[in-house]
Amino acid sequence: MLDHCSISHKGGIVLWSRSFTPEASHLASSSSSPVNSLIREALIEGRTAEEKYEKDGYAVKWTFFNDLELIFVVAYHRILQLTYVDDLLAALKALFIKLFEPFLATFVASLHAIKSGKLVSAAARDTTKGWNFAKVFEGWDGVFDKLLKGFEDKAAQERKSRYRQVAPALPDSSPPSDDLSTVPSESSIAVQDEQQIARNVQALKNRLRGRGGRRGGRGATRVDSESGRDSIPASDSESTSKRAKGKAQRKWGDSAPSETEMASLDFSTDKPDSGINGHLSHDLQALVDKASLGTRTRDGLYEVKDWDFGGKDDEANGAITRVLKNEGAMQPSGSLGALSSLFSRLTGSKTLTEQDLKPVLEGMKQHLMKKNVAMEIADKVCEGVGESLVGKKVGGFQTTSNAVRTALSSSLTRILTPKTSTDLLLSIRTKLSSPLPSAQQRMPYSITFVGVNGVGKSTNLSKVCFWLIQNGLRVLIAACDTFRSGAVEQLRVHVRNLSMLGVNGATNSKGRVELYEKGYGKDAAGIAKEAIAYAKDNDFDVVLIDTAGRMQDNEPLMRALAKLVAANNPDKIIFVGEALVGNEAVDQLTKFDRALRDFSSASGSGKGRGIDGMLVTKWDTVDDKVGAALSMTYVTGQPIIFVGCGQTYTDLRQLRVANVVQAILSD
Repeated sequence: MLDHCSISHKGGIVLWSRSFTPEASHLASSSSSPVNSLIREALIEGRTAEEKYEKDGYAVKWTFFNDLELIFVVAYHRILQLTYVDDLLAALKALFIKLFEPFLATFVASLHAIKSGKLVSAAARDTTKGWNFAKVFEGWDGVFDKLLKGFEDKAAQERKSRYRQVAPALPDSSPPSDDLSTVPSESSIAVQDEQQIARNVQALKNRLRGRGGRRGGRGATRVDSESGRDSIPASDSESTSKRAKGKAQRKWGDSAPSETEMASLDFSTDKPDSGINGHLSHDLQALVDKASLGTRTRDGLYEVKDWDFGGKDDEANGAITRVLKNEGAMQPSGSLGALSSLFSRLTGSKTLTEQDLKPVLEGMKQHLMKKNVAMEIADKVCEGVGESLVGKKVGGFQTTSNAVRTALSSSLTRILTPKTSTDLLLSIRTKLSSPLPSAQQRMPYSITFVGVNGVGKSTNLSKVCFWLIQNGLRVLIAACDTFRSGAVEQLRVHVRNLSMLGVNGATNSKGRVELYEKGYGKDAAGIAKEAIAYAKDNDFDVVLIDTAGRMQDNEPLMRALAKLVAANNPDKIIFVGEALVGNEAVDQLTKFDRALRDFSSASGSGKGRGIDGMLVTKWDTVDDKVGAALSMTYVTGQPIIFVGCGQTYTDLRQLRVANVVQAILSD
């Protein structure tokens, strides 16, 4: 059975609601109700293409009537398989509009008049007092009960009919037949004797031994262990050649390198003879790109630059405007040009239908996929745009084109607009400046960087470290990638370089950044915990935790990462991903976020932790094909904090939502 049903206006006014259980009635009046969560987390953010929304054991389904800006919502327990909900919503919408359309049209017109300021305040108050919904919808409860009962009875009849069709199988009561033709005949395949089976087993063992190498050896061992007998080589020469096989030791020159030679090849540590005029000093020019340096605010804070898509926006806007206005005889090529030609057929005053918008939405989907948006996300965005346009009246070609373009732009803006603050520096300063009891020691702000292999976690961690140092913060880098060869040495080089770079005109920044490392093969969660304790004892402001890259399907490694998160509870978990990925972005982020939440909550820490933000690398390689940003934000609902766009420490940028939307819409 249903738990809750409501009809409301998109502006937030509830016209009618009904709860069917005391628990649902109590929950509906709270801010954490499934309907309020649906509005906050799905409708406001433009996630209207999902089939249903699930929250706290409830499943919520909805439908729109865009002409009157109404939302029809039904909530029920997720465990129930109610097959009639979609049909109920459609019938509910049609019946409600048919019975109360005159009042609803007047109500919506009054709302628009108040919003536009056309009504004076006194008239607006009088209009508001006249909205007596209980009186207007006085007989609606009885109509709804009859409608709901009809669907429930129909569903019950369908269940009974399904049970009748599945009849139990009756035992065969016929007596045994004396007819010899019914007796099953023996197989024509001759039964192999024990000697033949033994010969086949021995031949299989010999074949496995003949493959050579370690893989064949493991296979032969398994066969022997299953048979319960020891493996006996066919001959002495075979066993001798098998023992002789193996990987030969690699030799560097005539003899093994000495400790002095090894030390001379290690460039991750400072050399005693490398002074200001040494071989390190000339590389400082290449570590910082002065053209990409950020700016200083009046308060002295260092801010990274915004990513600029170049001068292509004005040109693209002009081309799109010409297409929408249908100027010139030549039809422009491209997906938006095709969309414009489709829009040009929708002329005259009419109400848009699904059939009218179907070819338009298909062209829109192809355009988004060309911009590197994942196919699944492009489908959902287009469905949401279609739902917002169906039922709207248009009065000419220009009105139609503006409505469609505005709907798509609004949908992309809602998706990309972060629901949490992207000001990482403000979060750090808030924690560091919050009052504490006198006996309690202040904890540093910790940030964990996670992601798949090879996306640039360590490199972009060092860029974030440079940004923090420029804002006067002391940073400790925790080397928790204890698996990849050279990971600790890479961070050691970054720390050495960052120590030589000045802050606000200073010659160096030594003492502002250090590396905490325990070598390889250690527990990453333990190293992170020790690093945070070391930072607290030595007055570091921020701890940047570098983790090993791992594929999203590797469950043991994902459990290890969740253990690190659960044991240390970092303030931010930043997922580092590439701008080059398309459909893979959805899979990576979804599985990383789900694994972190599931495994960290299972470790006994209570509520699971998920991804808090994204850092997108290699942003300078995709031009205006920035669909990965849309895909990542849509999947998690979390913001993109930074984008990496080069190899120097200053190649870090911030994104503006309007610029990303314009790049996606450009042809």
